[in-house]
Amino acid sequence: MALSARLLTLRNSPVLLKLPPYLSALCIVIGIAWLFILPLNEYSRQTYVSENAILPGQVHTYFGGSEHNVFRAYRQEVYQISQVSETDRLAALENVLREIGLKVAAQPYRFTVAGEDVEGANVYGLLRGPRADATEAMVLMAAWRNFEGEINYSGLALALTLARYFKRWSIWSKDIILLIPADSTYGPEAWVSAYHSTAPDITATRNVSSLPIKAGALQAAVALDYPVGPWGHRFDKLDILYDGINGALPNLDLLNTAVAVASGQMGIGCSIHSMLSHSDSYRDRLTTLAKGVVTQSAGQATGPHSAFVPYHVDAITLKTVGDAWHDEMSLGRTTESLFRSINNLLEHLHQSFFFYILLNANRFASIGNYLPAAMLLAGSFTVTALALWVQSGQVAVQSATKIGGTETRDVQPELEVAKIGDAVALVPAATTKPAEREMLLPAAVVLAVHLASFLPLYSLNSLHRQYLPTALQATTATSLLLPALTSTALTRRFKISKQQIQIMQSFSLLLLGTSLARLATLNFSLAFVVGVLASPLSFVRPLPGPTAALPTVLGKVGREYRYGLQVTIGLAATVLYTATSPPVVLYALCWYFSQDVGGLLLEMAKGWSVQGVYTSFVIWAVWWPAWVVGGIALFSGGGQR
Repeated sequence: MALSARLLTLRNSPVLLKLPPYLSALCIVIGIAWLFILPLNEYSRQTYVSENAILPGQVHTYFGGSEHNVFRAYRQEVYQISQVSETDRLAALENVLREIGLKVAAQPYRFTVAGEDVEGANVYGLLRGPRADATEAMVLMAAWRNFEGEINYSGLALALTLARYFKRWSIWSKDIILLIPADSTYGPEAWVSAYHSTAPDITATRNVSSLPIKAGALQAAVALDYPVGPWGHRFDKLDILYDGINGALPNLDLLNTAVAVASGQMGIGCSIHSMLSHSDSYRDRLTTLAKGVVTQSAGQATGPHSAFVPYHVDAITLKTVGDAWHDEMSLGRTTESLFRSINNLLEHLHQSFFFYILLNANRFASIGNYLPAAMLLAGSFTVTALALWVQSGQVAVQSATKIGGTETRDVQPELEVAKIGDAVALVPAATTKPAEREMLLPAAVVLAVHLASFLPLYSLNSLHRQYLPTALQATTATSLLLPALTSTALTRRFKISKQQIQIMQSFSLLLLGTSLARLATLNFSLAFVVGVLASPLSFVRPLPGPTAALPTVLGKVGREYRYGLQVTIGLAATVLYTATSPPVVLYALCWYFSQDVGGLLLEMAKGWSVQGVYTSFVIWAVWWPAWVVGGIALFSGGGQR
């Protein structure tokens, strides 16, 4: 009974309406802090192989000896091929694959993106497994040019040597495809999309030829990145690249197998995100985590393996880094052992994690540990949206008239009897009363802003590359002016009320929160980054008008310097609001990472058009509309009373 009475006393308490901003801020602080506890041992764990059939490092590798001479011969041949024209290069590569004994085919492709043609041709060969039934296949990749644009001399030569070596073995229960794409981004995308398509649609912007030769379902893909010239060069470690398109990740068992084979069997150190000197300290773990979040949130390809991951083909890239005593034979034996482990699989990799964050090559945080960080950020917007919705359904009740000459502080609050069931309590009288909500105008504004978001989304992904920086400048100028102009029109022409502003903000923040919550299950890093950058929107409220009362804590000073304080508050709020706009944040990120704005926009346009990267959509169709609606509320002055 006592508990029920206490709950009744809180029902009309004004304190409840003051809690949401603090609760929202608490969600943001805890969400950000959550990421900082993940490197601790209590919130992460050692990697392990879940699939027993893989048996990593349990076989004796025979690659070596005379194969070293074959490798050096192929490396010289690749160097000679690099000196001829592209047509002659393709013919020479096809001839080499035929000499090995593979079924050879070529696939030309062309993409037209931002007025620029991205074209090339993929060469690939098929090795039928002696024990295979053409239902499963593995892919060995060596792009002609790696992700940095360097010719992959040793990587391609090693792939050719391994194909020749694999041809002599009768142990393969899966077919092996040797793929030589023209580059490390669009060639693999063209090949894997055609592989999984029965009748690819050829359009003006996407001209991808079908594949004349196919095998079974792709079980895994391994790419070699070893851009060493014809005279060779030793390496120190293997940097394992694993991020796929839109932050998709391969099964963790594939990474664990590669690390177990390289480190445990071959004695080659492995690194993640180019962290070559990882001491397994908290700082190094946090740095690796931060690099992983940035890479995954971008959603772009990080190597030739990235195009395979969205097709549920587990893929990684083995990239040689550093200068030490490991040579091509070490990498060859690592690749052989890795392929023999994949060959042991009886079914597709499925037992280990598909959602994880690596802290080093041997430690990770699973989705159950890191997902609350993004969910708390998304929840902060939902809390504010619900609070604004509740406030919009209430209007203030006229306060009691003072008696005699008594001061306000002497007036006792009115009380009323509240009864729910058997519980009865004497509670303060309600200071607000229910009001009918006018939702047509707020809903129309939110819908119009979201429809307008497709203008920057279209222009920044469709214009010619030379106009992309200009388009971003125009988008920036429009974005900064649109909220103020729209709020002026709504205030003067449509006489928007305070209630309608609250409903408008509620709709916008609710859409933002639910969108980020859904996105967090697909691309945690992108949802987390956007949530952090958009977090100030939870605290945007209309700037005080000329006749608005200032906080009582300012006392006499506030009354004397009313105009100056209002100008200062308005200027500070405008500067902070402008600094958190999506276009300004893009410029700031380009400056911080020393990235050319035009180059970044071009890569985003290519990713959107060719690989279906939805980072641009999240920026312009999810974050930008919420920012604009927040600005409309900020500059509205509170609307009509």
